Amino acid sequence: MNRRAFLSTAALPFLPQAARPQALALVPRFGDGRDWWFRKRFGMFLHWGLYSIHGFQEQEQWRARAEYVKLQQQWNPVRFDPDAWLDLARDAGMEYVCLTTKHHDGFCLWNTKQTAYDTMNTPYGRDILKLLADACHRRSVPLCLYYSVVDWHEPTYPNQGRSHELQAQPGDTPDLARYLEFLIAQVRELCTNYGEISGFWWDMNVTGHRDPTINAMIRRLQPNAVINNRGFDDGDFGTPERDNDASGEERFVFLRRTEACQSVGAESWGYRRDEDYYSDRHLLRSIANYRARDANYLLNVGPMPDGSIASQPTAILRRIGKWYAAVREAFDDAVPASKLTVNRNVLLTRKGSTLYLVFHRDSVTEAVKLKPLATLPRRATLLNDGRELPCTVSMLPSDHTEQRGYLTIHRLPVNEMANTVLVVKLEFDHLA
Repeated sequence: MNRRAFLSTAALPFLPQAARPQALALVPRFGDGRDWWFRKRFGMFLHWGLYSIHGFQEQEQWRARAEYVKLQQQWNPVRFDPDAWLDLARDAGMEYVCLTTKHHDGFCLWNTKQTAYDTMNTPYGRDILKLLADACHRRSVPLCLYYSVVDWHEPTYPNQGRSHELQAQPGDTPDLARYLEFLIAQVRELCTNYGEISGFWWDMNVTGHRDPTINAMIRRLQPNAVINNRGFDDGDFGTPERDNDASGEERFVFLRRTEACQSVGAESWGYRRDEDYYSDRHLLRSIANYRARDANYLLNVGPMPDGSIASQPTAILRRIGKWYAAVREAFDDAVPASKLTVNRNVLLTRKGSTLYLVFHRDSVTEAVKLKPLATLPRRATLLNDGRELPCTVSMLPSDHTEQRGYLTIHRLPVNEMANTVLVVKLEFDHLA
């Protein structure tokens, strides 16, 4: 069989014209300084604030109705070391970070002039964001900032008991126009006082208010910043969360720029003392499912109240990093190519004449068939450990209807490596 005819039209007479593989169109790049986001595709999300003190959940004030504001006087993260965070991100293969500067509770991790409810008015008394920003700039790590529109502390925010809102509280003076003045002043501080900011990550615009001038201000102050879609206009990219958003799940490539977000813990984004952590396999499958389809991935950990990251999530990230280092060539600078097979239990990416086979779903046997591909690669390598895998193009009993054989990779270590995601590199002499 002629290798060089692989996937040529002549080599696929058994496929109707409409079913023959077509090139996948990637989402458009920016063509400006925001394109850093397409070079660094895996990031660290950090949910940190007063909620870490009790170690219940980042929405403690909403879910548990605690006397929450008193926690401000306990905020003293004496073990906070931004370089330790960045070291862990590096070990995990992560290339940018995103910090919750203000979550729904309204507590601010920077020196804001708009409220006294910030890190400066605590026993710690230091600007968390400045310390992290200085470390990121020194190490050339892009820094993105999370900011919650919902605010459970600022009296002008119109809390009405909607999703992720408190009921109106005594002393509230709800006024959306005044709250937006407060918000814009805070966003201006964030985009002015901390050097280059590479992204702005809005959350929970429950009001539904639309105002593109707010993002326009961010772009004017920080032209290289990518902006998500949870603020006051559609932003630059979509944000499926915790595998709960199934939009695009069956697509070979996303229709818009996408950054999925997930946490290592199943119950909380912030630090939780008795957290139930996801399995390595679940997280790896989620990462692979998005990275193989031209999307970014933002994986969260919640630092403890002292500022350090607990041993269990640290170990999870380092195990992920070991896997990612072995297989990331299947994702970096590769294009989605899953249309080349009808096997929907795998994803394909491509670089030139090399295909990568990504098992984002469990393989139920020790072999995988890539119908309608019918040409042998010159080498098949399991990137997880470097072993070479045997391949055949021969008719199997299950192919009796078509009476022809297809490319099959054999001896997959599905039991030996049952807690990971397998990635196979297929090198061809030529790929049409």
